[in-house]
Amino acid sequence: MLQTRVTQLLGIERPIIQGGLAHLAFAQLCAAVSRAGGLGQLTATTMPDAATLRSQIETVRAQTDRPFGVNFALGRRALEELAEVAVAAQVPLISVTGGNPAPFFALLDRLGYHGRRLVLVSSVRQAQNAERLGADLVVAVGQEGGGHIGKNGVGTLVLVPRVVEAVSIPVLASGGIADGRGLAAALVLGAEGVEMGTRFVATQECPAHPAYKHALLQHDEESTTLVEATLGTPGRVLDGSIPRTIRELEANGADAAALYPFVRGETNIAAAIEGNLEGGFVWAGQAMGLIHDLPTVAALLDRMEDEAHLAMQRLAQCLGKGG
Repeated sequence: MLQTRVTQLLGIERPIIQGGLAHLAFAQLCAAVSRAGGLGQLTATTMPDAATLRSQIETVRAQTDRPFGVNFALGRRALEELAEVAVAAQVPLISVTGGNPAPFFALLDRLGYHGRRLVLVSSVRQAQNAERLGADLVVAVGQEGGGHIGKNGVGTLVLVPRVVEAVSIPVLASGGIADGRGLAAALVLGAEGVEMGTRFVATQECPAHPAYKHALLQHDEESTTLVEATLGTPGRVLDGSIPRTIRELEANGADAAALYPFVRGETNIAAAIEGNLEGGFVWAGQAMGLIHDLPTVAALLDRMEDEAHLAMQRLAQCLGKGG
């Protein structure tokens, strides 16, 4: 087993975390990742209401007794009622992304939350701020990643060691990672684990529409594009009709109201859940080029660990020949 401060801190067997996938991170996927030795997550802010979140937490616990997390995307909607549910359920980890975590951490303090706190960051400054506010660990998300990736434009290979140098808490790498080679590379860079999003979409337990999953198999690392940059929330998606329309509107100076019909959650759902890829959009990272099958989560994590060990053995052989 690959043991790091992340596995020790979270009580998991493998330093692999499933990202907060909008409209996809429900109990079936979350529990499968946790059962396989990683850490699964539910995404609170794309659930219809607090009652649904409560039910999903209960379903996860009915399927596994292993740790899991609940992800909150800041600035998307009012979070207090959802946070109350997560805190009352004593979920082991709460993660946040998409803004300054200070107000949300203050809310968790008021609610008496004592679990682990994770923050997704895209810069050294954000990582240092998260540590100062009391985060237990951070995820450094490079520009290769899918979904909202921050405005700094720094790739994973540079961002991860920069963040590792800047904070004392454990760092996980995210963006462009889909196999054990990426996990090994993250460890060499100084990270103590990885977070993956796109790779977990292409698994049997993910509720994504088959058309979305097969699109990840059929396309490669050159098939993504960035949208919402003019809104200050750049995100990486699978290129297609709707993303091209968004880019054209942004190039012509469209405001948020004009962009909203194309970037709203319902447009994402149309493609990700209903399979209408031409009538919607799906989040996808450049790691798509490394995805070639649709395994179970357990098979994926088993394979990743084997691949990571092989990569480390190759590195050791190189060092032996060089020394």
